[in-house]
Amino acid sequence: MSQKEEITQFLKQLREEIIDAFEILEPYARFERTSWNYKSGGGGEISLLRGSIFEKAAVNWSGISGPKFPMEDGSGAFFATGVSLITHMQNPHAPTVHMNVRYIETEKGHWFGGGYDLTPMGFPYEEDTHHFHRAAQETLDPFDPKLYPKLSAAARDYFFIPHRQKERGVGGLFFDHLNTGDFQNDLALWKAIAHSFIPAILPIYHRRINQPYTCTDKDKQLETRAHYVEFNLLYDRGTKFGFLSGGNPDAILCSMPPLVKW
Repeated sequence: MSQKEEITQFLKQLREEIIDAFEILEPYARFERTSWNYKSGGGGEISLLRGSIFEKAAVNWSGISGPKFPMEDGSGAFFATGVSLITHMQNPHAPTVHMNVRYIETEKGHWFGGGYDLTPMGFPYEEDTHHFHRAAQETLDPFDPKLYPKLSAAARDYFFIPHRQKERGVGGLFFDHLNTGDFQNDLALWKAIAHSFIPAILPIYHRRINQPYTCTDKDKQLETRAHYVEFNLLYDRGTKFGFLSGGNPDAILCSMPPLVKW
């Protein structure tokens, strides 16, 4: 099995595991899947859930190739594959969560990227933040105790909304262009981060999805979502890559919440 095949197979299995975990929380609705083709090779699949727990959840996979990498000058042919997900919850006390893991090859080389971050929609809970970050740190420390401080600081920097002068949430992990020269170690780290996502988020959802809330709470959630939309449309690299590479607009814009207020 080639490196590309191994990585693609891992991503598809990861996506199925996440979909299964989310569907266990949702009493009736199930993910609806839509395949799409990329103009110069490959494609992807949108998996979208709308239910009574998840107002909207998207868990998407893509694997595309083309003659010119859209995010770097001078790069030629490329291959890019990844899983990207977003949740927007019915209960305002249940936070939005985002996760992305990706692998990219160009004529200049290859790298891994990704991470995950937690965004309370107006109702941050210290115990949730602590659990989320503890899960991340316990995953990274066996590789190198310096990794968690580095990747969590990168998340604070990346998920910062300049025009609001604030982070969009309570952080997590972020990394890009990971290539230490040891492919197998980089791959193992990337897989470990991906596998740590479900243990990081599920206990939080079990605590929050049945918590009572008011109409005022819902208004606060929708107003906070506006900041999330602003970041994704103005600053997010994944959104830019998707549009510049000619990707599927429906897949790219899955991150948008169904309801929001300004």
